[in-house]
Amino acid sequence: MVSMYTDNDKPPAQVSTSSSPNSDDISDDRLGDVSKRYRGTTNDVHDMSVLGKKQVLKRNFNFLTMLGFASTCVASWEGILAYLGFILVDGGTPLLFWGFIACAIGQTAVYASLSEMASISPTAGGQYHWVSEFAPRSYQKLLSYVSGWLTAIGWQMYLASVCFLVGTIIQGLIALNNPMYIYLRWHGSLLSIAIAVFCVPFVTLFASKLPWIEAGLLFIHVVGFLAVVGTMWATTDASSAKVVLLQFYNGGGWPTTGLSSMIGLIAPMAVLVGYDCSVHMSEETRDASSTLPRAIMSSVLLNVTLVFIMVVTICFCLGSPTAAADTVTGYPYIQMLYNATGSYAATNVLTAITVVMFSGCAFSETAASSRQLWSFARDKGVPGHSWLSQVSPRWNVPLPAVIVSLTISALICLINIGSYVALQAITSFGALATLLSYYLTIATFIGYRLRNAKLPARRWSLGSFGMAVNVFALAFLTPLIFFIMWPLVRPVTAQTM
Repeated sequence: MVSMYTDNDKPPAQVSTSSSPNSDDISDDRLGDVSKRYRGTTNDVHDMSVLGKKQVLKRNFNFLTMLGFASTCVASWEGILAYLGFILVDGGTPLLFWGFIACAIGQTAVYASLSEMASISPTAGGQYHWVSEFAPRSYQKLLSYVSGWLTAIGWQMYLASVCFLVGTIIQGLIALNNPMYIYLRWHGSLLSIAIAVFCVPFVTLFASKLPWIEAGLLFIHVVGFLAVVGTMWATTDASSAKVVLLQFYNGGGWPTTGLSSMIGLIAPMAVLVGYDCSVHMSEETRDASSTLPRAIMSSVLLNVTLVFIMVVTICFCLGSPTAAADTVTGYPYIQMLYNATGSYAATNVLTAITVVMFSGCAFSETAASSRQLWSFARDKGVPGHSWLSQVSPRWNVPLPAVIVSLTISALICLINIGSYVALQAITSFGALATLLSYYLTIATFIGYRLRNAKLPARRWSLGSFGMAVNVFALAFLTPLIFFIMWPLVRPVTAQTM
C-alpha cells in the first residue's frame, strides 16, 4: 500500500481557517508557478497554503461556468431517458415518479453534506482528502486510501460508461433509420472509442476555453430539454394518472413488487450521482471555498427540477411500455420519441440533442476523472504517481492523467466485443464505488462531529442542522447501496446478470 501522508502530517481540518492572510504572506513554494492573475482570490491562496499544496492549475472557472460544468457532467434529464429501460423492467412508471422524488430528497442531503466539507477543504482530491481530515488518526491512512480508490474507480467507470453510451446511441439511430443494418457489438465499441478520441482536443488544446464551452453546453442543456419536453406533450395523448402513477410493474420475476421496485431505483438514482464532479475542479475554480458549495447545490436544484419535469413527461407520454421496450435501437427512449412523433427526422434531431449533451458530458467527465486521478497521484496514492502527478506547462492540464483516463475508457469499451453483459457489470461498479465514497466520507464527518464540539471555519455551513442532515444522508444511502448491487431480473445467469 502506498502511503499518502506521513505520521507528522497535520490534517488541514485541525488548522484554523478563520482568517485569510494576504497572498504576500504566503511563501513562494505554496504559490507555485501560476501567474497572480490565475491564483484566484486571497481566500484561494490561503486555502492552498492551509492544504499544503502548490497552485499549479489556473483558476478559470467561476460560479456560472461551474454550474454548467456540473450540469453537463451529470447529464440529468438526458440520463433519465437513457436509463428508461431499467424502469420498464422493474417498477414501471410509478417507480420512476415516486422513486425519483425519494431519491432527490435523499441525494440533496448527501450533496449538502459534501458541500460543507468542500467549503472547509476545497481540494481536487475531494473525498479521500476529507476522509483523511475527519477520520480518527489510527484509521486515517487506510480509510483515505480506500476512499481515494473508490472515487478513482467510480470516475474512471463513469467516463467509460458515457463514451459507450454515446457510441451505442449513435448505433441505435443507425438501426432506426436503416432497417437493413445489422447491429454488431464491435460497431458500438469503435464508436465509443471514437468519442474518447473526440474528447482529446477539448481537454488539451481548448482546455483554457473549457469553462466557456461548459457555459454553452448549459444553454443547450436547458434549450434541448424544452425541445424534447415540448415535442412529447404536443405529439402524444396523456395516459391515465391512475395507471402511470399507481400501477407498479414487476417484470424482473421477483417475489414481490416492492422488492422489484427497490431494485429498479437504480434508474432514478443514476441521474443523481456524480455532483462531486465540481469538487475535483476546485483548484481551477475562483473563490472555491464559496463558489463550490453554491455551484453544487445550485446544480442539484436546477437538475432535480429538470429531471422531475422530464419524469412527469415520460410517465404521461410514454404510451405503451411494451412498444417502447420492443425496439431495434437498444434504447427505449429513441423508440418512444419515434412512436410519439412518427417522424424519422424529428426523432433524429431530438436524439441528436442527447448525443451532443452526452458528448459534452464526456468532456466534463474526462476533466473530473483526470483531476481526481492527478490529485490522488500527487499524494502518492497510485502506482506511477511521479508521472501521473505531472502537469503539462503548455496546456496547464494534468496530461498524463488525461491520457490514462481516456485509455482506460477505450480499453473498457473493447470488452463489449466479447460480452455486453460483462461490460455492463464492470461499468455499473462506477455508481456503487461513488456511492461508497460518499458513505465513507459522510460517516467519518459524523464521527468528527461527535468527537469535536466545533468544526473548522467554513464559508458555507449547514449550521445547527448539520448533524441531522449528515445522519439522514447516511441512512438514505444504506439501503440504496445494498439494492444497487442486485441484478434486474431472475433467474440470474451469465446472460442476464
